[in-house]
Amino acid sequence: MFQLDVKSSRSIYEQIIENIKELIMKDILKEGDKLPSVRELSRQLTVNPNTVQKAFKELDREGYIYTVSGKGTFISPKEEIRVDQGRIDKALEHVVDAFKEILYLGITPDKAKAMTMKAIDDLLAQETDRKEAES
Repeated sequence: MFQLDVKSSRSIYEQIIENIKELIMKDILKEGDKLPSVRELSRQLTVNPNTVQKAFKELDREGYIYTVSGKGTFISPKEEIRVDQGRIDKALEHVVDAFKEILYLGITPDKAKAMTMKAIDDLLAQETDRKEAES
């Protein structure tokens, strides 16, 4: 399903959360898809089942997944994902900090804006190309 980076400063459970979120947002995991059980995924990733359980609990709390007793854990509709305004604000702070860094490198504001928008457009184009290739 995905790889974990044991050398990363991010905890294993955070990496599991981010990997699953990424797979959902890229439509690799789609609404209604069944996830491996906690035991199965912990075995695949060679991590403690409690770590996977903690990640699943957080993903459930945020609305990315849901569990049906006796049937398993499934991907929720994207509309059910709970928006965390605090995390959005923090992410936007990172964007602003990165933009400031470009300015501090001596790039004019207009050129920095154009470079930033091009990077965003390139990212969106890559996602579109990937989705078309899957079709």
